[in-house]
Amino acid sequence: MITYEQAIEYIESFIDYERIAAPYDPFGWKLERVERLLELLGNPHLRLKVIHIAGTKGKGSTSAIVSTILKSAGYKVGLYTSPHLITFRERIVINDEMISKEQVCKMVEYVKPYVEKLRQQEDTIGKISFFDVYTAIAMLFFELEKVDFAVFEVGMGGRLDATNVVNPLVSVITPISYDHMLSLGNTLTAIAGEKAGIIKENGYVVSAPQELEALKVIKDTCKNKNAILFQVGQDFTYEKTYTGAFNEFNVYGIFGRYDKLTVQMLGEHQIINATTALGAIECLRFHGIKISSASIKSGIFNAKLKARVEVVQYNPIIIIDVAHNSASAKALSETIRKTFGYQKLILILGVSLHKDVKGMGEHLCPIADKIILTKVDNPRAMSPEAIREELIEFRDDFIITQNARSAIEIAKSMATPLDLICITGSFYLAGEAMKVLNIGVYDSFDMELTDQHFLTSTSEGE
Repeated sequence: MITYEQAIEYIESFIDYERIAAPYDPFGWKLERVERLLELLGNPHLRLKVIHIAGTKGKGSTSAIVSTILKSAGYKVGLYTSPHLITFRERIVINDEMISKEQVCKMVEYVKPYVEKLRQQEDTIGKISFFDVYTAIAMLFFELEKVDFAVFEVGMGGRLDATNVVNPLVSVITPISYDHMLSLGNTLTAIAGEKAGIIKENGYVVSAPQELEALKVIKDTCKNKNAILFQVGQDFTYEKTYTGAFNEFNVYGIFGRYDKLTVQMLGEHQIINATTALGAIECLRFHGIKISSASIKSGIFNAKLKARVEVVQYNPIIIIDVAHNSASAKALSETIRKTFGYQKLILILGVSLHKDVKGMGEHLCPIADKIILTKVDNPRAMSPEAIREELIEFRDDFIITQNARSAIEIAKSMATPLDLICITGSFYLAGEAMKVLNIGVYDSFDMELTDQHFLTSTSEGE
């Protein structure tokens, strides 16, 4: 059998659109490749009971909550997310357990001949991507492991995303905002059109609260495809009963009322994510699947997610968050102001190319006492000097560093035990910060976790 190192090197040999700035390309971005690969593998995706989740903000959290609710109900649940923070294995999870290294080796060894056969057709179908291969591996793995349900988070967009080959029990769209404009378009209408591409004929759809422009696209798509749309804020309503260390709230659904629900993940936006997830769970009833109120309550409470306003150290408090667009930066800013007490806030910011840096700065610059700009080890990383140029209209007292380690060392040297250090701007920065802070135990090969620290880790598309 191949080694784990060989398996990862093979996967990484394919083009990875997460790590390069790739504009929309109808030839490069198509479902035909993954459909053909899955056909060669026996179409495992057609035998999965899928909840499919797209959106700009909160799709990782919503996916995690849906998965945990189903697990609380006694089901075996596969969860596929992207990108990862530390290890590829975070992307493929069953009941909170990452796919093992041995299983990765077996899966890569099994699919490799089929992938190579398909590779011979790249002149007509375009280059096979890393995401095509890993998505197919996840679908085959979930079928082989006989999961009861599979929760698939869209990588980017929706319409042409490799996950969009499934026939889901319910399609979920979390809040849509501006992100990935180079690939998805510069208007909410265009971006929403890509996200709404996951809606299927005669399907069930749950939408989180949306801007009117995005909601119109979702409604029109549902009408054209004869799909039934349920909306958070209309069909599923929530009321906050307590907002503090945890969020307590009630939800009025289409099949009942759920009182004193509690989500441990910080931020009032997690109430919206939890309500959206609950809506997806209620829609399973249309397929004869009833999840008890107790399982819903337990699942929402136990759902956890790495690097979502996550407190990783104390004295000073250090939090890591993967906010990488204006909407998520706003949510982070509001959560910091409402949740934490501190003397001064030291912000470490590192972002990828083609992100709305000014939109992020609008929300983050006013709340920070000190801002350290840095760069992650990624081809798509924006230089700290370029970030400064984008943010100069807000302030000009930035500290420039060239890597996450030096940024964290400087922040720690400046901080007192009563201060707060916030590390944000990118999934890649979050992952590097976790390595620097030695969260978990790492292998020598790819800095992977060998313990279970990241079992519930998921990622909202970078």
